[in-house]
Amino acid sequence: MDPRTAWYQPEQTGLVHDIWTSIIESVIGVDNMSFNNPNLDQTNKDFIPLDFPKNLNQRICDKNEQNSLKNCQNLHICKRKRENKASTYGFNRLIYKHYLSDGCLTPWIPQGRLYHQPAVIWLHEEIKDFYQYMSHTAEEQAMRQDVVNRITDVIKELWDTAEVEVYGSFKTGLYLPTSDIDLVVNGKWAKLPLFTLEDALLRKGITDKESVKVLDKDSVPVVKLTDSKTEIRVNISFNVQTGTKSALLIMGFVKDYPVLKYLVLVLKQFLLQRDLNEVFTGGISSYALILLVISFLQLHPREDARNPNLNMGVLLVEFFELYGRHFNYLNTGISVKDGGRYRPKDDICKHMYNGHRPAFLCIEDPLTPGNDIGRSSYGVMQVIKFFEYAYLVLSYALAPHNACLIKGHQSILGRIVRVTPEVVDYRRWIQETFPVTKDPPLPVCQALRAEHTPMWQPLPLNRGPSVGMTTIISAFSW
Repeated sequence: MDPRTAWYQPEQTGLVHDIWTSIIESVIGVDNMSFNNPNLDQTNKDFIPLDFPKNLNQRICDKNEQNSLKNCQNLHICKRKRENKASTYGFNRLIYKHYLSDGCLTPWIPQGRLYHQPAVIWLHEEIKDFYQYMSHTAEEQAMRQDVVNRITDVIKELWDTAEVEVYGSFKTGLYLPTSDIDLVVNGKWAKLPLFTLEDALLRKGITDKESVKVLDKDSVPVVKLTDSKTEIRVNISFNVQTGTKSALLIMGFVKDYPVLKYLVLVLKQFLLQRDLNEVFTGGISSYALILLVISFLQLHPREDARNPNLNMGVLLVEFFELYGRHFNYLNTGISVKDGGRYRPKDDICKHMYNGHRPAFLCIEDPLTPGNDIGRSSYGVMQVIKFFEYAYLVLSYALAPHNACLIKGHQSILGRIVRVTPEVVDYRRWIQETFPVTKDPPLPVCQALRAEHTPMWQPLPLNRGPSVGMTTIISAFSW
Protein backbone atom coordinates (compact mmCIF):
# COMPACT_ATOMS: atom_id res chain seq x y z
CA MET A 1 0.00 0.00 0.00
CA ASP A 2 1.36 3.41 -1.00
CA PRO A 3 2.04 5.27 2.30
CA ARG A 4 1.04 8.55 0.64
CA THR A 5 -2.27 7.26 -0.66
CA ALA A 6 -4.17 5.38 1.94
CA TRP A 7 -4.58 3.66 5.26
CA TYR A 8 -6.36 0.48 6.21
CA GLN A 9 -10.13 0.75 6.59
CA PRO A 10 -11.88 -0.59 9.73
CA GLU A 11 -13.15 -3.74 8.02
CA GLN A 12 -9.61 -4.54 6.82
CA THR A 13 -8.06 -4.57 10.28
CA GLY A 14 -7.98 -7.35 12.85
CA LEU A 15 -5.70 -9.87 14.49
CA VAL A 16 -4.46 -11.42 11.25
CA HIS A 17 -3.75 -7.98 9.76
CA ASP A 18 -1.83 -6.92 12.87
CA ILE A 19 0.31 -10.07 12.85
CA TRP A 20 1.29 -9.85 9.19
CA THR A 21 1.84 -6.09 9.32
CA SER A 22 4.09 -6.54 12.35
CA ILE A 23 6.10 -9.21 10.52
CA ILE A 24 6.51 -7.07 7.40
CA GLU A 25 7.52 -3.98 9.36
CA SER A 26 9.99 -6.03 11.40
CA VAL A 27 11.63 -7.34 8.23
CA ILE A 28 11.87 -3.81 6.84
CA GLY A 29 13.32 -2.61 10.14
CA VAL A 30 15.98 -5.33 10.14
CA ASP A 31 16.96 -4.46 6.58
CA ASN A 32 17.34 -0.81 7.56
CA MET A 33 19.43 -1.72 10.60
CA SER A 34 21.78 -3.83 8.51
CA PHE A 35 22.65 -0.90 6.28
CA ASN A 36 22.34 2.04 8.67
CA ASN A 37 23.48 0.78 12.07
CA PRO A 38 26.50 2.92 13.02
CA ASN A 39 27.59 0.33 15.61
CA LEU A 40 28.62 -2.03 12.83
CA ASP A 41 32.20 -1.43 11.70
CA GLN A 42 32.86 -1.18 7.99
CA THR A 43 35.53 -3.91 8.36
CA ASN A 44 35.53 -6.75 10.88
CA LYS A 45 38.53 -6.96 13.18
CA ASP A 46 40.23 -10.36 13.51
CA PHE A 47 41.57 -9.72 17.03
CA ILE A 48 40.42 -8.51 20.45
CA PRO A 49 42.14 -5.25 21.37
CA LEU A 50 43.81 -5.18 24.81
CA ASP A 51 43.82 -1.41 25.26
CA PHE A 52 40.06 -0.90 25.50
CA PRO A 53 38.87 1.89 27.82
CA LYS A 54 37.61 1.09 31.32
CA ASN A 55 34.16 2.61 30.68
CA LEU A 56 33.68 0.74 27.39
CA ASN A 57 30.53 -1.08 28.52
CA GLN A 58 28.87 2.15 29.64
CA ARG A 59 29.84 3.89 26.40
CA ILE A 60 28.41 1.02 24.34
CA CYS A 61 25.15 1.15 26.30
CA ASP A 62 24.89 4.91 25.85
CA LYS A 63 25.61 4.60 22.14
CA ASN A 64 23.04 1.84 21.69
CA GLU A 65 20.47 3.92 23.55
CA GLN A 66 21.15 6.89 21.28
CA ASN A 67 20.88 4.73 18.17
CA SER A 68 17.65 3.13 19.39
CA LEU A 69 16.20 6.57 20.01
CA LYS A 70 17.29 7.68 16.56
CA ASN A 71 15.69 4.62 14.96
CA CYS A 72 12.45 5.27 16.84
CA GLN A 73 12.44 8.85 15.62
CA ASN A 74 12.88 7.65 12.06
CA LEU A 75 10.10 5.09 12.39
CA HIS A 76 7.60 7.32 14.19
CA ILE A 77 6.97 9.83 11.46
CA CYS A 78 4.38 11.69 13.49
CA LYS A 79 7.05 12.72 16.06
CA ARG A 80 9.45 14.34 13.68
CA LYS A 81 9.10 17.94 12.61
CA ARG A 82 7.26 18.08 9.34
CA GLU A 83 6.71 21.00 7.07
CA ASN A 84 3.20 19.80 6.29
CA LYS A 85 1.26 19.52 9.53
CA ALA A 86 -1.65 17.90 7.68
CA SER A 87 0.42 15.08 6.17
CA THR A 88 -0.94 11.57 6.69
CA TYR A 89 2.12 9.90 5.18
CA GLY A 90 2.67 6.45 6.66
CA PHE A 91 -0.71 6.13 8.36
CA ASN A 92 -0.87 2.53 7.12
CA ARG A 93 1.80 1.58 9.68
CA LEU A 94 0.79 -0.46 12.70
CA ILE A 95 1.85 2.26 15.15
CA TYR A 96 -0.98 4.46 13.84
CA LYS A 97 -3.66 1.86 14.52
CA HIS A 98 -5.01 3.78 17.53
CA TYR A 99 -5.22 6.94 15.40
CA LEU A 100 -7.57 5.27 12.94
CA SER A 101 -10.00 3.88 15.51
CA ASP A 102 -13.57 5.13 15.82
CA GLY A 103 -13.78 8.91 16.21
CA CYS A 104 -10.03 9.56 15.96
CA LEU A 105 -8.70 12.15 13.50
CA THR A 106 -12.27 13.05 12.48
CA PRO A 107 -12.82 16.08 14.72
CA TRP A 108 -15.44 17.52 12.37
CA ILE A 109 -17.98 15.01 13.72
CA PRO A 110 -19.64 16.61 16.78
CA GLN A 111 -19.92 14.48 19.88
CA GLY A 112 -23.07 12.41 19.80
CA ARG A 113 -23.81 13.22 16.17
CA LEU A 114 -25.81 10.54 14.36
CA TYR A 115 -26.11 10.76 10.60
CA HIS A 116 -29.10 9.77 8.54
CA GLN A 117 -29.23 6.70 6.34
CA PRO A 118 -28.74 5.74 3.52
CA ALA A 119 -25.01 6.25 3.24
CA VAL A 120 -25.21 8.89 0.47
CA ILE A 121 -27.18 11.13 2.85
CA TRP A 122 -24.71 10.32 5.64
CA LEU A 123 -21.81 11.47 3.44
CA HIS A 124 -23.69 14.63 2.42
CA GLU A 125 -24.26 15.62 6.04
CA GLU A 126 -20.68 14.76 6.95
CA ILE A 127 -19.32 17.01 4.20
CA LYS A 128 -21.36 19.85 5.67
CA ASP A 129 -19.89 19.19 9.12
CA PHE A 130 -16.39 19.01 7.64
CA TYR A 131 -16.86 22.40 6.00
CA GLN A 132 -18.19 23.92 9.22
CA TYR A 133 -15.23 22.60 11.19
CA MET A 134 -12.44 23.38 8.71
CA SER A 135 -13.69 26.85 7.77
CA HIS A 136 -11.56 29.62 9.22
CA THR A 137 -12.38 31.07 12.61
CA ALA A 138 -12.18 34.74 13.57
CA GLU A 139 -8.89 34.03 15.35
CA GLU A 140 -7.38 32.41 12.26
CA GLN A 141 -8.49 35.35 10.15
CA ALA A 142 -6.92 37.77 12.65
CA MET A 143 -3.66 35.81 12.70
CA ARG A 144 -3.36 35.84 8.92
CA GLN A 145 -4.16 39.53 8.77
CA ASP A 146 -1.40 40.14 11.32
CA VAL A 147 1.06 38.32 9.04
CA VAL A 148 -0.06 40.41 6.06
CA ASN A 149 0.25 43.64 8.05
CA ARG A 150 3.79 42.89 9.25
CA ILE A 151 5.01 41.99 5.78
CA THR A 152 3.25 45.02 4.29
CA ASP A 153 5.07 47.28 6.78
CA VAL A 154 8.42 45.88 5.63
CA ILE A 155 7.53 46.44 1.98
CA LYS A 156 6.31 49.98 2.63
CA GLU A 157 9.59 50.83 4.36
CA LEU A 158 11.44 49.76 1.22
CA TRP A 159 9.10 51.30 -1.35
CA ASP A 160 6.50 53.67 0.04
CA THR A 161 4.63 53.88 -3.28
CA ALA A 162 4.29 50.12 -3.71
CA GLU A 163 0.87 48.52 -3.34
CA VAL A 164 0.41 45.18 -1.59
CA GLU A 165 -2.63 43.08 -2.40
CA VAL A 166 -3.87 39.72 -1.15
CA TYR A 167 -5.08 37.08 -3.58
CA GLY A 168 -5.53 33.33 -3.63
CA SER A 169 -7.36 31.35 -0.95
CA PHE A 170 -7.01 34.05 1.72
CA LYS A 171 -8.85 36.43 -0.58
CA THR A 172 -11.60 33.97 -1.53
CA GLY A 173 -11.97 32.50 1.97
CA LEU A 174 -11.42 28.95 0.67
CA TYR A 175 -8.38 28.24 2.80
CA LEU A 176 -7.49 25.49 5.23
CA PRO A 177 -5.88 26.13 8.64
CA THR A 178 -2.37 25.59 7.24
CA SER A 179 -2.85 27.09 3.77
CA ASP A 180 -0.41 29.61 2.29
CA ILE A 181 -0.95 33.34 2.01
CA ASP A 182 -0.45 34.81 -1.47
CA LEU A 183 0.64 38.44 -1.82
CA VAL A 184 1.42 40.53 -4.88
CA VAL A 185 3.50 43.72 -4.78
CA ASN A 186 2.71 46.23 -7.52
CA GLY A 187 5.23 48.93 -8.38
CA LYS A 188 7.82 50.12 -10.90
CA TRP A 189 11.28 48.55 -10.94
CA ALA A 190 13.87 48.11 -13.65
CA LYS A 191 14.56 44.66 -12.20
CA LEU A 192 12.35 42.75 -9.80
CA PRO A 193 13.81 43.32 -6.29
CA LEU A 194 13.38 39.75 -5.09
CA PHE A 195 16.64 39.55 -3.14
CA THR A 196 16.21 43.06 -1.72
CA LEU A 197 12.91 41.98 -0.21
CA GLU A 198 14.47 38.77 1.08
CA ASP A 199 17.20 40.71 2.92
CA ALA A 200 14.66 43.09 4.45
CA LEU A 201 12.45 40.24 5.69
CA LEU A 202 15.48 38.60 7.31
CA ARG A 203 16.58 41.85 8.98
CA LYS A 204 13.13 42.46 10.45
CA GLY A 205 12.90 38.93 11.81
CA ILE A 206 9.87 38.01 9.74
CA THR A 207 11.62 34.80 8.70
CA ASP A 208 15.02 33.10 8.92
CA LYS A 209 17.53 31.87 6.36
CA GLU A 210 16.31 28.28 6.52
CA SER A 211 12.70 29.34 5.86
CA VAL A 212 13.02 31.70 2.90
CA LYS A 213 13.69 30.92 -0.74
CA VAL A 214 13.83 33.10 -3.84
CA LEU A 215 12.58 31.39 -7.00
CA ASP A 216 13.82 33.86 -9.59
CA LYS A 217 13.94 31.37 -12.49
CA ASP A 218 10.25 30.43 -12.41
CA SER A 219 7.76 31.67 -14.98
CA VAL A 220 6.37 33.81 -12.14
CA PRO A 221 9.31 34.81 -9.87
CA VAL A 222 8.34 34.56 -6.21
CA VAL A 223 9.73 34.90 -2.70
CA LYS A 224 8.59 31.95 -0.59
CA LEU A 225 8.93 32.17 3.17
CA THR A 226 7.62 30.81 6.45
CA ASP A 227 6.63 33.38 9.05
CA SER A 228 8.68 32.83 12.21
CA LYS A 229 5.88 33.92 14.54
CA THR A 230 2.99 31.86 13.15
CA GLU A 231 4.61 29.20 10.89
CA ILE A 232 2.34 30.37 8.07
CA ARG A 233 3.88 30.08 4.60
CA VAL A 234 3.73 33.16 2.39
CA ASN A 235 4.28 33.56 -1.35
CA ILE A 236 5.19 37.06 -2.54
CA SER A 237 5.21 37.91 -6.25
CA PHE A 238 5.63 41.18 -8.13
CA ASN A 239 3.35 42.87 -10.67
CA VAL A 240 1.14 39.84 -11.28
CA GLN A 241 -2.11 41.40 -12.42
CA THR A 242 -4.08 38.17 -12.79
CA GLY A 243 -3.81 37.21 -9.11
CA THR A 244 -6.52 39.46 -7.72
CA LYS A 245 -8.63 39.05 -10.86
CA SER A 246 -8.63 35.27 -10.49
CA ALA A 247 -9.68 35.61 -6.84
CA LEU A 248 -12.63 37.80 -7.85
CA LEU A 249 -13.52 35.31 -10.58
CA ILE A 250 -13.62 32.42 -8.10
CA MET A 251 -15.66 34.45 -5.63
CA GLY A 252 -18.21 34.97 -8.39
CA PHE A 253 -18.40 31.24 -9.07
CA VAL A 254 -18.83 30.56 -5.33
CA LYS A 255 -21.94 32.73 -5.40
CA ASP A 256 -23.26 31.01 -8.52
CA TYR A 257 -22.64 27.46 -7.24
CA PRO A 258 -23.48 27.10 -3.52
CA VAL A 259 -21.99 23.58 -3.33
CA LEU A 260 -18.63 24.70 -4.77
CA LYS A 261 -17.07 25.80 -1.48
CA TYR A 262 -17.94 22.50 0.23
CA LEU A 263 -16.40 20.36 -2.48
CA VAL A 264 -13.31 22.56 -2.78
CA LEU A 265 -12.49 22.41 0.93
CA VAL A 266 -12.79 18.61 1.02
CA LEU A 267 -10.68 18.21 -2.13
CA LYS A 268 -8.02 20.63 -0.93
CA GLN A 269 -7.65 18.66 2.29
CA PHE A 270 -7.56 15.43 0.28
CA LEU A 271 -4.58 16.68 -1.75
CA LEU A 272 -2.87 18.57 1.08
CA GLN A 273 -2.51 15.56 3.36
CA ARG A 274 -0.94 13.65 0.45
CA ASP A 275 1.49 16.51 -0.36
CA LEU A 276 -0.11 17.05 -3.77
CA ASN A 277 -1.44 20.55 -3.21
CA GLU A 278 1.42 22.36 -4.95
CA VAL A 279 2.95 22.07 -8.39
CA PHE A 280 6.58 21.86 -7.23
CA THR A 281 5.77 18.85 -5.01
CA GLY A 282 4.24 16.95 -7.93
CA GLY A 283 0.63 17.98 -7.42
CA ILE A 284 -1.69 20.59 -8.88
CA SER A 285 -2.32 24.15 -7.77
CA SER A 286 -5.39 25.20 -5.82
CA TYR A 287 -6.43 27.36 -8.76
CA ALA A 288 -6.33 24.37 -11.12
CA LEU A 289 -8.29 22.26 -8.63
CA ILE A 290 -11.01 24.88 -8.27
CA LEU A 291 -11.32 25.21 -12.05
CA LEU A 292 -11.73 21.42 -12.27
CA VAL A 293 -14.59 21.58 -9.77
CA ILE A 294 -16.20 24.51 -11.59
CA SER A 295 -16.03 22.69 -14.93
CA PHE A 296 -17.48 19.56 -13.33
CA LEU A 297 -20.45 21.54 -11.99
CA GLN A 298 -20.96 23.51 -15.20
CA LEU A 299 -21.13 20.42 -17.40
CA HIS A 300 -22.93 18.06 -15.06
CA PRO A 301 -25.27 16.18 -17.41
CA ARG A 302 -28.19 15.54 -15.09
CA GLU A 303 -28.43 18.21 -12.43
CA ASP A 304 -28.54 21.99 -12.23
CA ALA A 305 -25.48 22.50 -10.06
CA ARG A 306 -26.71 25.96 -9.03
CA ASN A 307 -29.28 24.24 -6.83
CA PRO A 308 -28.10 24.58 -3.18
CA ASN A 309 -29.94 21.39 -2.16
CA LEU A 310 -27.93 18.92 -4.22
CA ASN A 311 -26.48 15.88 -2.50
CA MET A 312 -22.80 16.75 -2.09
CA GLY A 313 -21.87 13.17 -1.28
CA VAL A 314 -22.98 12.01 -4.71
CA LEU A 315 -21.29 15.00 -6.36
CA LEU A 316 -18.00 14.22 -4.60
CA VAL A 317 -18.05 10.60 -5.78
CA GLU A 318 -18.92 11.67 -9.32
CA PHE A 319 -16.06 14.18 -9.31
CA PHE A 320 -13.60 11.42 -8.42
CA GLU A 321 -15.22 9.14 -10.99
CA LEU A 322 -14.94 11.68 -13.81
CA TYR A 323 -11.36 12.87 -13.26
CA GLY A 324 -10.03 9.60 -11.86
CA ARG A 325 -11.50 7.16 -14.39
CA HIS A 326 -13.28 8.55 -17.41
CA PHE A 327 -11.91 11.92 -18.49
CA ASN A 328 -10.02 11.85 -21.81
CA TYR A 329 -6.88 13.78 -20.82
CA LEU A 330 -5.02 12.91 -24.03
CA ASN A 331 -7.31 14.77 -26.41
CA THR A 332 -9.48 17.06 -24.30
CA GLY A 333 -8.91 20.44 -22.70
CA ILE A 334 -11.07 22.20 -20.12
CA SER A 335 -12.54 25.69 -20.32
CA VAL A 336 -14.84 27.39 -17.81
CA LYS A 337 -15.52 30.44 -19.98
CA ASP A 338 -19.00 31.14 -21.34
CA GLY A 339 -20.72 28.50 -19.24
CA GLY A 340 -17.97 25.90 -19.63
CA ARG A 341 -17.07 23.43 -22.35
CA TYR A 342 -14.60 20.74 -23.37
CA ARG A 343 -12.26 21.66 -26.23
CA PRO A 344 -10.11 19.47 -28.48
CA LYS A 345 -6.44 20.02 -27.69
CA ASP A 346 -5.71 20.48 -31.38
CA ASP A 347 -7.95 23.53 -31.31
CA ILE A 348 -6.36 24.88 -28.12
CA CYS A 349 -2.87 24.40 -29.57
CA LYS A 350 -3.56 27.03 -32.24
CA HIS A 351 -3.92 29.73 -29.58
CA MET A 352 -1.08 28.79 -27.21
CA TYR A 353 1.73 31.23 -26.42
CA ASN A 354 5.21 30.70 -27.88
CA GLY A 355 4.22 27.54 -29.71
CA HIS A 356 3.66 25.58 -26.50
CA ARG A 357 1.61 22.43 -26.74
CA PRO A 358 -1.24 21.75 -24.31
CA ALA A 359 -0.24 19.86 -21.17
CA PHE A 360 -1.63 16.46 -20.22
CA LEU A 361 -3.94 18.29 -17.81
CA CYS A 362 -4.97 21.17 -20.04
CA ILE A 363 -7.04 23.92 -18.37
CA GLU A 364 -7.57 27.09 -20.34
CA ASP A 365 -6.86 30.22 -18.31
CA PRO A 366 -10.16 32.14 -18.18
CA LEU A 367 -8.29 35.44 -17.73
CA THR A 368 -5.28 35.03 -20.04
CA PRO A 369 -6.05 33.51 -23.47
CA GLY A 370 -3.35 31.11 -24.60
CA ASN A 371 -2.18 30.26 -21.08
CA ASP A 372 -2.49 26.66 -19.87
CA ILE A 373 -3.04 26.48 -16.09
CA GLY A 374 -1.96 22.83 -15.99
CA ARG A 375 1.29 23.37 -17.89
CA SER A 376 3.53 23.01 -14.82
CA SER A 377 1.67 20.08 -13.24
CA TYR A 378 4.28 17.45 -14.08
CA GLY A 379 2.99 15.01 -11.44
CA VAL A 380 -0.66 15.07 -12.44
CA MET A 381 -0.69 11.31 -13.04
CA GLN A 382 -0.29 10.81 -9.30
CA VAL A 383 -3.28 13.08 -8.67
CA ILE A 384 -5.38 11.12 -11.18
CA LYS A 385 -4.40 7.85 -9.51
CA PHE A 386 -5.45 9.17 -6.10
CA PHE A 387 -8.75 10.46 -7.51
CA GLU A 388 -9.47 6.94 -8.76
CA TYR A 389 -8.53 5.49 -5.39
CA ALA A 390 -10.96 7.86 -3.63
CA TYR A 391 -13.73 6.91 -6.06
CA LEU A 392 -13.22 3.20 -5.38
CA VAL A 393 -13.13 3.63 -1.60
CA LEU A 394 -16.21 5.86 -1.40
CA SER A 395 -18.31 3.96 -3.92
CA TYR A 396 -17.55 0.74 -2.02
CA ALA A 397 -18.65 2.31 1.28
CA LEU A 398 -21.81 3.84 -0.23
CA ALA A 399 -23.01 0.69 -1.98
CA PRO A 400 -26.29 -0.48 -0.38
CA HIS A 401 -25.04 -4.04 0.10
CA ASN A 402 -22.14 -2.70 2.20
CA ALA A 403 -24.32 -0.76 4.63
CA CYS A 404 -23.18 -3.04 7.46
CA LEU A 405 -19.61 -1.69 7.14
CA ILE A 406 -20.48 1.71 8.60
CA LYS A 407 -21.13 1.30 12.29
CA GLY A 408 -21.60 3.58 15.27
CA HIS A 409 -19.53 6.73 15.10
CA GLN A 410 -17.38 5.72 12.16
CA SER A 411 -16.82 8.19 9.35
CA ILE A 412 -17.44 7.72 5.63
CA LEU A 413 -15.52 10.85 4.68
CA GLY A 414 -12.76 9.74 7.05
CA ARG A 415 -11.99 6.89 4.68
CA ILE A 416 -10.19 9.37 2.41
CA VAL A 417 -9.64 12.44 4.63
CA ARG A 418 -8.24 12.85 8.14
CA VAL A 419 -7.21 15.81 10.31
CA THR A 420 -3.93 15.20 12.14
CA PRO A 421 -3.29 16.05 15.81
CA GLU A 422 -0.73 18.63 14.68
CA VAL A 423 -3.44 20.59 12.87
CA VAL A 424 -5.83 20.37 15.84
CA ASP A 425 -3.13 21.58 18.25
CA TYR A 426 -2.13 24.35 15.85
CA ARG A 427 -5.70 25.64 15.65
CA ARG A 428 -5.98 25.56 19.44
CA TRP A 429 -2.73 27.54 19.70
CA ILE A 430 -4.11 30.15 17.27
CA GLN A 431 -7.26 30.57 19.34
CA GLU A 432 -5.23 31.12 22.49
CA THR A 433 -2.64 33.42 20.89
CA PHE A 434 -4.86 35.61 18.70
CA PRO A 435 -8.11 36.07 20.64
CA VAL A 436 -10.63 38.43 19.08
CA THR A 437 -13.23 38.43 21.88
CA LYS A 438 -13.18 38.70 25.66
CA ASP A 439 -14.70 35.25 25.98
CA PRO A 440 -12.33 32.36 26.76
CA PRO A 441 -11.20 30.43 23.67
CA LEU A 442 -13.36 27.48 22.76
CA PRO A 443 -11.81 24.07 22.17
CA VAL A 444 -11.27 23.33 18.53
CA CYS A 445 -13.34 20.14 18.70
CA GLN A 446 -16.41 22.03 19.94
CA ALA A 447 -19.84 20.73 19.04
CA LEU A 448 -21.20 22.61 16.06
CA ARG A 449 -24.09 24.93 16.75
CA ALA A 450 -25.45 24.82 13.25
CA GLU A 451 -28.75 23.07 12.81
CA HIS A 452 -28.29 19.80 11.01
CA THR A 453 -31.38 19.85 8.85
CA PRO A 454 -31.15 17.50 5.90
CA MET A 455 -30.65 19.37 2.63
CA TRP A 456 -30.34 16.94 -0.23
CA GLN A 457 -31.80 15.51 -3.32
CA PRO A 458 -30.76 11.85 -3.22
CA LEU A 459 -29.39 10.59 -6.50
CA PRO A 460 -28.87 6.93 -7.43
CA LEU A 461 -25.28 5.90 -6.82
CA ASN A 462 -24.98 2.15 -7.50
CA ARG A 463 -24.75 2.56 -11.23
CA GLY A 464 -22.17 2.97 -13.94
CA PRO A 465 -21.29 6.34 -15.45
CA SER A 466 -24.40 8.29 -16.35
CA VAL A 467 -25.41 8.35 -19.99
CA GLY A 468 -25.06 12.10 -20.13
CA MET A 469 -21.58 12.14 -18.61
CA THR A 470 -20.43 9.29 -20.86
CA THR A 471 -21.74 11.12 -23.90
CA ILE A 472 -19.87 14.30 -23.00
CA ILE A 473 -16.61 12.46 -22.35
CA SER A 474 -16.77 10.23 -25.40
CA ALA A 475 -17.45 13.23 -27.63
CA PHE A 476 -13.71 13.88 -27.62
CA SER A 477 -12.50 10.27 -27.52
CA TRP A 478 -11.21 10.12 -31.04
